[in-house]
Amino acid sequence: MKTESNTLAFSAFMALLIGSAGIAGTLLSNSQAILLDGLFNLIYFSVALVTIKVSKLANLPDSDAYPFGYSYFESLVNLCKGLLILGVSIFALVDAVAALLTGGRAISPGVAVVYALFATAACSLTAWVMHRSQRHVRSPLVSADKLNWIVNSVISAAVLAAFCLVMLFERIGWQVILPYVDSVLVIAVVVLCLGVPVRMASQALRELLNKAPEEAIAVPIRQAVARALADIDTHEVRVRMVRPGRLLYVIVHVVLSKDLSEALLTNQDRLRQRIDEEVRREHSPVVCDVVFTADTRWAAPSCGLLVKKA
Repeated sequence: MKTESNTLAFSAFMALLIGSAGIAGTLLSNSQAILLDGLFNLIYFSVALVTIKVSKLANLPDSDAYPFGYSYFESLVNLCKGLLILGVSIFALVDAVAALLTGGRAISPGVAVVYALFATAACSLTAWVMHRSQRHVRSPLVSADKLNWIVNSVISAAVLAAFCLVMLFERIGWQVILPYVDSVLVIAVVVLCLGVPVRMASQALRELLNKAPEEAIAVPIRQAVARALADIDTHEVRVRMVRPGRLLYVIVHVVLSKDLSEALLTNQDRLRQRIDEEVRREHSPVVCDVVFTADTRWAAPSCGLLVKKA
């Protein structure tokens, strides 16, 4: 799993496999806990197909249609994942509470234990593969998938332990509490794991709203800019950052002292003012950053070209 696409494709396959097994296990055992697990994985499989496409887009350069690239698609996908997981969890929670209030439901613990054992092993294997792949792949999509599979492993292990208890209760004759075990298990799992989709969705939403990245990312960037300008007489330096998906946008405004190339700065500021005025005639409000350079590598790689010189 040394490429992002292969890692995400493996994740999608395992979600389909476990989801299909979950639906089959539900039909045989009548367990809503297994149904929750199966639906969760089938929904995740459908999102995983979109994730694979987005991972390919995120590695492409910008275009005329998307002049700032495709990194925001990663945040959008992670937001959808979080909301889907949250929706399934709330649905399962409401259903479990309703079942608990109406006498619970009888399940077939033998089939349930077999499924839970398979799901725990499969989810743990997938989480391990996601973790190992991060040695070669640095991707927020893979990171989100790893988090999902870790949570899925914990859920499956809890389901396995609970169904083993059901078999134990049957042997010792505690028949009265058996119908309630499945519902109590679903409620406990949802309550314990509800924070994961909430954190995933809120992080993606902050990225979509262009919130500055966390200090763990921002502080080293500010320090790097300060090192680069250490021997320059600057009046003011402002560093702005956003991080949609894997891509970090950094905008640096350097205000130089007036005695440093004053004539050159005056000419550049005059041109900036002219461009800003012309742009504002077409649209307002607007932020117009104009950077002058003699090297084409600092310009957009594939879009935004107004005039092509012969």
